[in-house]
Amino acid sequence: MTVTVLVPDDYGLAAVARLEGVRALRFRLGEPLPAGAQDAEVLVPGFLVGPEAVHMTWELPKLRLVQLLTAGAEAWVGKVPEGVMLSIARGAHGASTAEWAMTGLLTVYREFIEFAAAQREHRWTQHQTDTLSGKRILIIGAGDLANELERKLIAFDAEVAKVGTRARTGVHGVDELPGLLGDFDAVVLMVPVTAATTGMVDAAFLARMADGAILVNAARGPVVRTDALLAELEKGRLRAILDVTDPEPLPAGHPLWDAPGALITPHVGGSSRGGQQRGWAIAVEQIGRYLAGEAPRHLVHGEY
Repeated sequence: MTVTVLVPDDYGLAAVARLEGVRALRFRLGEPLPAGAQDAEVLVPGFLVGPEAVHMTWELPKLRLVQLLTAGAEAWVGKVPEGVMLSIARGAHGASTAEWAMTGLLTVYREFIEFAAAQREHRWTQHQTDTLSGKRILIIGAGDLANELERKLIAFDAEVAKVGTRARTGVHGVDELPGLLGDFDAVVLMVPVTAATTGMVDAAFLARMADGAILVNAARGPVVRTDALLAELEKGRLRAILDVTDPEPLPAGHPLWDAPGALITPHVGGSSRGGQQRGWAIAVEQIGRYLAGEAPRHLVHGEY
């Protein structure tokens, strides 16, 4: 039996075609589906695609699996037909996102933005800066991204604690957060968007953070209440390193752009060279399990 798999690019076409028993078809968003697409059992959407790709799932009567190329599935959960499995590319972009968070923290502590500005103005501004060494970093999240960041932070002699949905060895439970926040120099968000995490970083959360602490958002924009964060930034009490925002993309006139103490990047944490290969390596593995009659390892259930 041959299984039809819809893929979004030529790289995926070649990668999936190497699987035995697969008929790979390339589709292009905004264009009519290719001949034979109605037989597709597996759909691999493109990287960070929008609602148009989600709507495709309702046009494929034989669809059984949506295999994402990202670890984030908030745009898909609860929006695909009943009976269709949803699998994420857990592990594909953890190292890259952790590297982004490290870069942000080092940039802020070692004042590279200020030094770059001084260079443009031809000013020699030699002075002592802060350091990541010895800092206490709280990671909210306990999955692949958090583990990758923890490993890198420890190499820089930082102290690390992680928070998960439940307490276990080496991980605090989310119920402990109120008592933890004030003890850390930086709080890094690495959680999926769910009903529980949407807006979790609100005014009360931020008020519990220590004066001068840094909020690092490597998760998704809606995890943070933007108005509450703006209030703290404008007071100069907290700083922020943001790869994601709410709204996103951030409109040109939004006050967050000019907020004091904010460093903003345009959702590039997982976007590094080799990302396509890493994502497809996991996708092919998961599709291979489906072909063998096994459940993919990274299925999303409910809110995951």
